[in-house]
Amino acid sequence: MSTPYPFTAIVGQDDLRLGLLLNAVSPAVGGVLVRGEKGTAKSTAVRALAALMPEVSVVQGCRFSCDPVSPDPACPDGPHAEAAGVSRAARTVELPVGASEDRLVGALDIERALSEGVKAFEPGLLADAHRGILYVDEVNLLHDHLVDLLLDAAAMGASYVEREGVSVRHAARFLLVGTMNPEEGELRPQLLDRFGLTVEVAASRDTDERVEVVRRRLAYDDDPEGFAARWAGEESALRERIAAARALLPRVVLGDGVLRQIAATCAAFEVDGMRADIVMARTATALAAWAGREEVTADDVRQAALLALPHRRRRNPFDAPGLDEDKLDQTLDEAGPQENNDGDDQPDPDPDGGGNDDGGGGGVPPQADGDRTPPRGEGGSDSDTLSGAPEGSPDAPGRSTGAEQQPVASAEPFRTKMLSVPGLGEGAAGRRSRARTEHGRTTGARRPQGSLTKLHLAATVRAAAPHQRARGRSGRGLVVRRDDLRQATREGREGNLVLFVVDASGSMAARQRMSAVKGAVLSLLLDAYQRRDKVGLVTFRGKDAEVALPPTSSVDAAASRLESLPTGGRTPLAAGLLKAHDVLRVERLRDPSRRPLLVVVTDGRATGGPEPVALAGRAGRLHRSEGTASVVVDCESGYVRLGLAGELARELGGTAVTLDELRADSIAGLVKDVTAAGRAA
Repeated sequence: MSTPYPFTAIVGQDDLRLGLLLNAVSPAVGGVLVRGEKGTAKSTAVRALAALMPEVSVVQGCRFSCDPVSPDPACPDGPHAEAAGVSRAARTVELPVGASEDRLVGALDIERALSEGVKAFEPGLLADAHRGILYVDEVNLLHDHLVDLLLDAAAMGASYVEREGVSVRHAARFLLVGTMNPEEGELRPQLLDRFGLTVEVAASRDTDERVEVVRRRLAYDDDPEGFAARWAGEESALRERIAAARALLPRVVLGDGVLRQIAATCAAFEVDGMRADIVMARTATALAAWAGREEVTADDVRQAALLALPHRRRRNPFDAPGLDEDKLDQTLDEAGPQENNDGDDQPDPDPDGGGNDDGGGGGVPPQADGDRTPPRGEGGSDSDTLSGAPEGSPDAPGRSTGAEQQPVASAEPFRTKMLSVPGLGEGAAGRRSRARTEHGRTTGARRPQGSLTKLHLAATVRAAAPHQRARGRSGRGLVVRRDDLRQATREGREGNLVLFVVDASGSMAARQRMSAVKGAVLSLLLDAYQRRDKVGLVTFRGKDAEVALPPTSSVDAAASRLESLPTGGRTPLAAGLLKAHDVLRVERLRDPSRRPLLVVVTDGRATGGPEPVALAGRAGRLHRSEGTASVVVDCESGYVRLGLAGELARELGGTAVTLDELRADSIAGLVKDVTAAGRAA
């Protein structure tokens, strides 16, 4: 085993280290989610934490790490009456993003079942992680079926396996640590809430600090063991401090006044449920123990809020996590004790003398203000919602002059009707279109093509049963040959590549109209976020089209680009469709199994260049010839409608829907599957 990088040798990243150490002091805090850009020591810090965790006492020979003092009465390896205990280091179990369901929760031991006729359970990673650390790198890329299993285990502290004739329950209490790069997509809210704390990390901009990072890393790479030996003293001291804080933790007092501050803070930030209150209380208690105090102070509550609430506050899906610290301070002051207020503006002194910045043991999580999307409705001045031309008028600002209009704020998003790609795909797991997947409901069995990944046990037994006498079977075991094996076929849902082609020309530039259009696209982006799609954004105006956002899993990035989208100029519709064709062609080479869904948002007008309408029609037929599923969101408004978007939809072989029909609560009907009607026309 390679020598891990010492935890104490990590430069900077105070909040990351504090969040991990608080969980080492009190595992009941509930784990930590580390968000940040790549190359910021996220994984290094998590792996280094394992060396600081106290040893655990386990029942000798138990595969489920039962505590000899109070063994699990339902342990599959039990009962453990008066079993001998042995001490070992706490485990850090890594869950790969591409792991299978069987690898996570365990499964029937197929080898013993077929050779011995015995139903035996083979434990998974959840059993290995019991009483240790379960680490998920790139947790936001974890498949939904694995997320669901993690949610169940984290909520109940146990793993239940009901499959293939096996019914097993075992304890699964672990410290859940996840790392993620927000640029690659956000995490599902249900799993996000399961992390006790969250910290934001970013590379230091201080030259001296960056030099020290490089110096230490090079020294470690040259001689890992020697480098670790030089930090052994600091590691030992930190390990002792963790043990002392754990011993002090039961004696820490959480007073009624502090509890009132915690409850008031959670209420002020409108967090859902009561988990935030409980996590804040546990975190504040751990902070006091880490600082060597037996009483929780207001500073502990403030630090706990900065760690436990940013990912839980009620917010729009595309807003960056964070807290308004001025509001936090005001809430703590209002909920705090008032009897010492003598009328001056100075804060009351800390009765424990720990009111300085070092008393809480950590810093303030950094806020990436430059990446934060402004709240809906605050993107511009009051004049942004007004227009000098009638809605849908050909004389809307910027149409004939080519003048560029400033971006307008989008209307409030709404729940959209689901659009899906027809047929049965084989793409990445998601929640949009039907697909053959590794996980989902079993629909049948077939002979394996290549290596066997999902055994259909019943079909395999049926295939082997008629040949047992001819194969000379004797005893309980079943004689199985390669030709008998059957692969389970399963059907679930896949995520698609949803490519938005948005008309940003002058004909769309009327303020209220463009606001509604942006609101519709934002609603579709929200739907794509929930269905785990990749998204891309192509815009066209003036003389050409551009790829505003290459296909990515970060729906937040698409929403941000949409907010800043300017309008004006002519309508090069054909250029937009051809640019989209180029994007899809490249993506088919990169990820041929992910099927695309083309969403064109336009009023159907085409201007500029020779024969713009005919050229747009040919571009549409190019998509249809390649079988690209498409939908045209018709943005035309006013009493007189030209129906140009409907004609474009026919050229694409897709469906045209109005903005009103796009709403899930609309009375107007909308075919869920984007049909290929017109493809044969």
